[in-house]
Amino acid sequence: MIRDAQLEAIFAAFRGTEGPLLPILHEVQHAFGCVDAEAERSIAHELNLSRAEVHGVVSFYHDFTPASDLRPCIELCRAEACQARGVEALVPATEEAAGTRVKLKTVYCLGLCSVGPAARVGERVYARLDSAALIKLVHSV
Repeated sequence: MIRDAQLEAIFAAFRGTEGPLLPILHEVQHAFGCVDAEAERSIAHELNLSRAEVHGVVSFYHDFTPASDLRPCIELCRAEACQARGVEALVPATEEAAGTRVKLKTVYCLGLCSVGPAARVGERVYARLDSAALIKLVHSV
């Protein structure tokens, strides 16, 4: 019941807007930690789309997950600029420090190319990371 009310509030916020699918998916992911099959069905019904159309978008973008993962997440930029600044050398020690407690997610470009290696936790970004700083970040989340 609470979930249905939250979904309805999300839908109401985007009714009458052009191209509401992606904003709705982002809000659902944020609210529930995932876009599961039940949410896909509700979104498809609300937007008069097939579930296959909604699922195609959900499965295409890496931002949307089918199941909730409650671990804290560090997004580590592994794009070319961060690679050139040494991010790959930081990965093994970071993975070891994270273990199974912290989710490390590879992303491609956080927009901090001149000050990489870079990472993001939530809305906060970190730049000029070295091994010690990145391991400290892992332990702080």
